[in-house]
Amino acid sequence: MHEPNPGSPLPGPRSAAASDVVFTADFTSERQWVAGRSWAYPNGGPVNPGDDKLDYLVTDPAYSRSGVFRARRRPDGRWNTGLLTTEGSADGFEVRTGDILEARVRLPREIGAWPAIWTWRDGGQEVDVFEYHPDNPDLLEFTNHVRGSNRYFRDDMISPGAWVDLRTEFGSRSVVWWANGRRVFADQRGTGRNWHAYLIVNLSVCGGRYHPPPRRETTEMSYQVSRLVVRRPNTTGLTTAQTQDATAEEGAER
Repeated sequence: MHEPNPGSPLPGPRSAAASDVVFTADFTSERQWVAGRSWAYPNGGPVNPGDDKLDYLVTDPAYSRSGVFRARRRPDGRWNTGLLTTEGSADGFEVRTGDILEARVRLPREIGAWPAIWTWRDGGQEVDVFEYHPDNPDLLEFTNHVRGSNRYFRDDMISPGAWVDLRTEFGSRSVVWWANGRRVFADQRGTGRNWHAYLIVNLSVCGGRYHPPPRRETTEMSYQVSRLVVRRPNTTGLTTAQTQDATAEEGAER
């Protein structure tokens, strides 16, 4: 199987001016990202067993700040895990309706690994750019929790250890997901016109309720995010979905 070079440019179905890039992830930046804490977890963490996670969030930069998100087994049966969020950071960046997120990720190999890029604010506003579980080796999960849509996407290019190019368009009337340059799901639900939310990038560990937990011999796991950018197109660089959104909204306001 051919794997894209992690340093090569992200493919995209449209040409976009460089000026519309509003966020380029620097995982080392403490202005952009807070490590080891998220209000998507009860009391901000460090654990979330109610979501079937064995996570114990840590601030140690070795678990997230290089763009390699790690998890290591603890003596108590939980796993030290890496998580970064823009919530509570000095910059406080939020994705908003109309934005386009592009990322390149290398999927984990270990059973029990649960990598994700997603959004969160005020107890919800969650859109999952992707989730992955190596027990379903050729499947990515795309979910819009804001308006209740989901797609399981299978492809031969999805596999443990593979590099995958991801793109999510947060349209008000349709969230659109792309994988490896291919448009794979438009949910026709969208986020709503005034939606906005913080970014989360993390590696969780499954507790066994929905997916198998790690094997006994597994002591650590990881996945990599080599690039993550958010674009905010101007009116001359809209995608088809965004143009349709804008046209529909203008009609509704008349």
